[in-house]
Amino acid sequence: MTGWQAPLRLGAVIITMGNRPAELQDLLDSVAKQQGAPIEVALVGNGAPLPPIQREHLRTAELPENLGIPGGRNVGIELFGPGGRDVDAVLFLDDDGLLPGDDTGELVRQAFRDDPELGIISFRIADPDTGVTQRRHVPRLRAADPMRNSRVTTFLGGACAVRTAVIGQVGALPAEFFYAHEETDLAWRALDAGWQIEYRSDIVLHHPTTSPARHAVYHRMVARNRVWLARRNLPWPLVPVYLGVWLALTLVRKPSRPALRAWFGGFREGWTTPCGPRRPMRWRTVWRLTRLGRPPII
Repeated sequence: MTGWQAPLRLGAVIITMGNRPAELQDLLDSVAKQQGAPIEVALVGNGAPLPPIQREHLRTAELPENLGIPGGRNVGIELFGPGGRDVDAVLFLDDDGLLPGDDTGELVRQAFRDDPELGIISFRIADPDTGVTQRRHVPRLRAADPMRNSRVTTFLGGACAVRTAVIGQVGALPAEFFYAHEETDLAWRALDAGWQIEYRSDIVLHHPTTSPARHAVYHRMVARNRVWLARRNLPWPLVPVYLGVWLALTLVRKPSRPALRAWFGGFREGWTTPCGPRRPMRWRTVWRLTRLGRPPII
């Protein structure tokens, strides 16, 4: 006979630029309808004023400037107390997403309760009209079957749940990244500390299908943050291998000349600018990532 366990306290961190008020209201409604104990919400206006919202279980912050996605989410975590101590896990949700079911919170609680080593859950993102999950939204190399659950080595930043114990142990998201690869940085640190990450196809966030086409700033940040990610986390022998593989993949994809120019500018910036503290993962973590299907060279 097992003893009674208090339900895990959940918080949801939502950052907004103030340009999707209708979608934000729908998302907040979908969080409020969840079964079980109410989910506390931390709503952050990331360089934009928040719309007038009167709700229970809501904490807010309006930032005078856009701190980027990881910086805004870190502010949201702190709204739950230092390191998010008022809750046991936080859900990071895109402000134009929607929880289609009312059991998402309970599925998250059960998953964390069943596996004490599970630190991060990556949700499945599905188009609300077609139900289709884009291949790029499945956080593993073998992404043909989005309905297959699996252990993974990274997660989707706008559709996930993270134990606050993970953040307390390995630190928050790297705010200096601003956009792109901040999830992998946190994932690698969590895996190196012994936590597990799982992709769950039955825990769903609805999000409209978007085009992967991007602008020059995107290409610059992707390249810069790839270099920062390697410099911060990889053993030195793997750094040139990892970056060489990504350089080759970028060239194979034949980006436009402006995109390639922005990419190389970001690549150079990644080597010449501070990237934050360096904490290289252990070689046994490299082997663990390899066994999970994604060695840290790709």
